[in-house]
Amino acid sequence: MLDALEIAAEPNRRRLLHLLARREQAVGELAAQFTVSRSAVSQHLLLLEQAGLVAARKEGRNRYYRLDPGGMGRLRDLVEQFWTDELDLLASDAAELAAQRQGPPQHHMTESETPLQNKGRFT
Repeated sequence: MLDALEIAAEPNRRRLLHLLARREQAVGELAAQFTVSRSAVSQHLLLLEQAGLVAARKEGRNRYYRLDPGGMGRLRDLVEQFWTDELDLLASDAAELAAQRQGPPQHHMTESETPLQNKGRFT
């Protein structure tokens, strides 16, 4: 199976997912919402289907696409896992950087203090 996160990250495919979140739609309906060719939209839909994010059904000459709830759930889990892991790393890096930069506390003059009131303090 393809990397659903990578597949969904492409702007045209993300837009297709947003459009399909409303309702099932035929390829022609979807293609009308894009400046790229119908063939290009079909290729994007095929990748989304291969990644398990959308499901398709054929009715006559039309092919209809809808979101695949299972695939979208797995994508959501991936995003949440990535987001949590990345936030943990970011918080850890920020704490480490703050500890490295930490020096003696400095006093900054407030609006109510005048230079004479602040005499003897370092800023």
